[in-house]
Amino acid sequence: MKVAVVGATGMVGTVMLKVLEERNLPITALIPVASARSAGKKLSYKGNEYTVVTLEDALKMKPDIALFSAGGDTSIAWAPKFAEAGTTVIDNSSAWRMDPTKKLVVPEINGDVLTTDDKIIANPNCSTIQLVMALAPLHQKYKMKRVVISTYQSVSGTGVKAVQQLANEEAGIEGEMAYPHKIGRNALPHCDVFLENGYTKEEMKLVKEPKKILRDTSFSVTATAVRIPTTGGHSEAVNVQFENDFNLTEVRQILTDTPGIIVQDDVANNIYPMSITAHHKDEVFVGRIRRDESQENTLNLWIVADNLRKGAATNTVQIAEYLIKNKLV
Repeated sequence: MKVAVVGATGMVGTVMLKVLEERNLPITALIPVASARSAGKKLSYKGNEYTVVTLEDALKMKPDIALFSAGGDTSIAWAPKFAEAGTTVIDNSSAWRMDPTKKLVVPEINGDVLTTDDKIIANPNCSTIQLVMALAPLHQKYKMKRVVISTYQSVSGTGVKAVQQLANEEAGIEGEMAYPHKIGRNALPHCDVFLENGYTKEEMKLVKEPKKILRDTSFSVTATAVRIPTTGGHSEAVNVQFENDFNLTEVRQILTDTPGIIVQDDVANNIYPMSITAHHKDEVFVGRIRRDESQENTLNLWIVADNLRKGAATNTVQIAEYLIKNKLV
């Protein structure tokens, strides 16, 4: 089993290597891939040293699986080339997510859609993954009508440049700006670029991607995405109206019984999900579970996950695990 990690020296790629090592995938050959300027660099995996290679060299090596996290332009240019060579590509960019010919997968929810014919598989947006992890079992039981989401997203979702901007601001250093404004002691209602409808790309991902993953367009979604000065973990305030009424005890039990979900909902003891405690963890944390008293059949949730792990690297690796386990590669 030859596995390539494209973007191996980047923020998500580094976490991918860590997750691959932790989950002990049956890899016989690891191929770390990066841009030409990073080629030749050394990195460590399971105590061994590996040399970073270019995309051209990696393609010649014909990996069984290629985990892509090098941006949309790289994915559009190179994923089809790897797929033509017989490699199964799992892509972490937004390039293929809404392509009707490509599967958008969270393994715990819709891994069953995958077949041996799927050579380019899309990993959902980080905010979408944690959202659908919590909503999927509730939708199955109560049927969603409308979802309203407000996000509180870590600067690590933007990348290294944004993390450095926050660090510079905290240290009182003038430096390169990833955002049009300061992020320290601030909240920017601006994740990704603005579109003609006044929403950002991040917000529209939250509107569109859940419907594709859940294979259901009967519910509506609206979102506001906000960047806050945390370095790991996205948080979401979610208001969801169902067609059918629910019992809060049953809601908590459904979420508790869902693989990959940890319920933290003991407000009497100040126990609820926080980005600082979700950091470096693979699970999705759900709390502040309460009825919306202003509207019937409506629930409020607070959902938190590490955006670099379950929101990116871990979910990508879990797709690879699913393919291997079910002999789809």
